Amino acid sequence: MKLKITAKNIKLTEAIKTYSQTKINKFEKFFDDGAWVELVISVDKKINQKAEMTLHAAKKKFTAKAIEENLYKAIDGAILKIEAQIRKAKGKIQSKRTSNAAPKEDLSAYYSAMINPQNEVRFSVIKQVEVSPMSAEEAALEMEKLGYTFWMFLDEDTKQINLIFKRLDGSYGLIQPIKAK
Repeated sequence: MKLKITAKNIKLTEAIKTYSQTKINKFEKFFDDGAWVELVISVDKKINQKAEMTLHAAKKKFTAKAIEENLYKAIDGAILKIEAQIRKAKGKIQSKRTSNAAPKEDLSAYYSAMINPQNEVRFSVIKQVEVSPMSAEEAALEMEKLGYTFWMFLDEDTKQINLIFKRLDGSYGLIQPIKAK
């Protein structure tokens, strides 16, 4: 995928170019060869590192801006935001295609299984996850980066396991444990 980088108040190094190119290559799975990315990186008062990204596709244009203390984190943040926009747009296209295709009668078996669950509990996957201390915001970024709808993490302040999840309206939910009475 083509990448055009503009740097303001910062020297554009080969490392930044390589890192940016590697990160935007993940968008190739969503678009054909005609898509390209414009990235503007800048530094404000030597504190805030800013990455403004615009992805130009055939009929769509996705834009995002992220400000962090680290330029690489800012680039990652902008990429995560654009990826979320792409997934949302692709989801809308998919839902329009499938809404007319599937009659409501075909879903009756699914709904009856949800209403009348089986007595037997089966696990199809058991995954062991190493939890890292982080804030809820960092957990949300990690979850988005990996493309998950939920993420378990160790809260860096309370030292307890929390769960963050993506709600249907696009906002986030946070489950925090409390002692049972």
